[in-house]
Amino acid sequence: MKKFLHTVILLSCLFPGPAFSADGDSLLIMFWNLENFFDYRDGGGGDADREFSSGGERHWTGKRFYAKCDAVSKAILWTAAEYGRLPDAIAVAEVENRFVLERLVHSTLLDKLPYGIIHYDSPDHRGIDVALLYRKDVLEHVRSAPCRVFPAGSGYGSTRDILIAEFRCGDGRLAILVNHHPSKYGGERVSAPKRRLAVERLKAAADSLVAAGYTEIVATGDFNDTPDNPAFGILSPPLVNKALPLHCRGEGTIRHQGRWEMIDMFFVTPRMDEYCEMETVRIPFLMTRDAMAGEKPLRTYSGPRYCGGVSDHLPIVLKVCRPPE
Repeated sequence: MKKFLHTVILLSCLFPGPAFSADGDSLLIMFWNLENFFDYRDGGGGDADREFSSGGERHWTGKRFYAKCDAVSKAILWTAAEYGRLPDAIAVAEVENRFVLERLVHSTLLDKLPYGIIHYDSPDHRGIDVALLYRKDVLEHVRSAPCRVFPAGSGYGSTRDILIAEFRCGDGRLAILVNHHPSKYGGERVSAPKRRLAVERLKAAADSLVAAGYTEIVATGDFNDTPDNPAFGILSPPLVNKALPLHCRGEGTIRHQGRWEMIDMFFVTPRMDEYCEMETVRIPFLMTRDAMAGEKPLRTYSGPRYCGGVSDHLPIVLKVCRPPE
């Protein structure tokens, strides 16, 4: 396994794949909810920060933290081998802070690869954020900013910001919006208006990018709803849901009571819809048997029990293959 991973790194460095340009090449964009990826220090950030620390009830030690960093890095390299190129952008959710991202990139096999980090602290009450890793040899970072989901005085509390990142790629421009919409905690009646507001904020951000001349926009993340939810109709135009066909085929990214549910998605502009495809990614060494039937993603914890996995979510990828113009 170790020899295989070093081979993947060597091949990826020697043959990094073409930049996204007007000549008709490719991009691979990945999203993964990394489920409670906290660092192992209690920084006084609240109950979740304390729970996921060396002295907390989860006994989230440095050893366990770095084991998760290694597992995530190996999963990224496995994906590179499977798809023939390193992911050009890796959007993530449920990371505590920049320290986690720095350790993921610089204390693992990813250290030899040209990944940059885009991250902003959000006001989420649990202290978890979204972030983006990007290949500096493929994507030129132009600007980025967090977009607040709940305006002041909304009465909805706090949640994760939407991360907006703009890039130059070859002769073109690309915008990526990373989302982690409010959960269903408290029930559908209480939580649905929060997620609808998050969709409305995403719509406003996408409209602004279109007005600024962007024709290639990718919105991705954990939306905590399935693609058939009517709220997503707000996004059209300017965005098309690439997850809907997979949902209709019974695919999903999490297992709930023995059934797959598709809550992690990609949305793209109509122009991109013609030359990109979304897939779920099942990484063999991060799957485990589901007691009800089949298999499911291997989590870091199941209740209080440490399992040694990464997340209860599958990663998803968007394969972008522009035709020659």
